Amino acid sequence: MTTTDAAIELDEFLAHPVDAVWRAITTPETVAKWWSAGDLRPVVGHEFTMEMGPWGTQRCRVLEIEEGRMIRYSFAEGVLDSTLTFRLEPEGTGTRLFFTHAGLDLDSPLGRQAYEGMGRGWPGVLARIPAAIG
Repeated sequence: MTTTDAAIELDEFLAHPVDAVWRAITTPETVAKWWSAGDLRPVVGHEFTMEMGPWGTQRCRVLEIEEGRMIRYSFAEGVLDSTLTFRLEPEGTGTRLFFTHAGLDLDSPLGRQAYEGMGRGWPGVLARIPAAIG
């Protein structure tokens, strides 16, 4: 039996308005500053790649958009076959970022390694967003 419902879920407050955070998570030049280089565009169906250093080039596809509020895309198609979701909610003068990395297969050695490694890594990656906004 395969368990593909493992998810990494994070909730971060960013002291920037929603529109600034939205640009930071959907603009390739800014995403490259806090995470990875790639040709992401916030358009449903857009296929793109992320350059993940020692983990290679990962194929992705935008699955869902709520303009200015949420983007969901496949991540590492054919390798991890997981999804990343960034959801934004205004909070005071800042933004609450809800992040989910879902679909990691804990029955697979690669899936388990990704779940454990990315579970430790994502908090630090997301913490770099404010500096990328400026």
